Amino acid sequence: MDALPLKRFLLSGLLLILMACSSANGNPLMLTDENNGQSVQISNSQQLVVTLEGNPTTGYTWEVDSIDQAVLKQIGEPEFKPSSGALGAGGVMTLQFQAVSQGETSLRLVYHRPWEQDIAPEKTFEAKVLVK
Repeated sequence: MDALPLKRFLLSGLLLILMACSSANGNPLMLTDENNGQSVQISNSQQLVVTLEGNPTTGYTWEVDSIDQAVLKQIGEPEFKPSSGALGAGGVMTLQFQAVSQGETSLRLVYHRPWEQDIAPEKTFEAKVLVK
């Protein structure tokens, strides 16, 4: 019997456990557009950081559309980092959240122009967040 597949399986399991422990030790959980629609789990008092493409020079910004603030609260305002020094350059916007109690919440972000009231958002980001 070949032991190589078993060793790979055990090594993969160990890597997953280490990643989970790292996340549970207070390191922020980082989410991007690739996590849109997923469910994630974090520890109570752990931070959640969502980084999404955006360009506030066009008037668009990422904002929280829905969240249970008894479970997860936004920390500060979204931060923008341009991809270059060019005037009007796009880049990434980062929103930070803090788990404040155990529970579950749907986090829904919208990319829109805040003054345009009756227009659908350009993009959305959603994740189900379980705080343990």
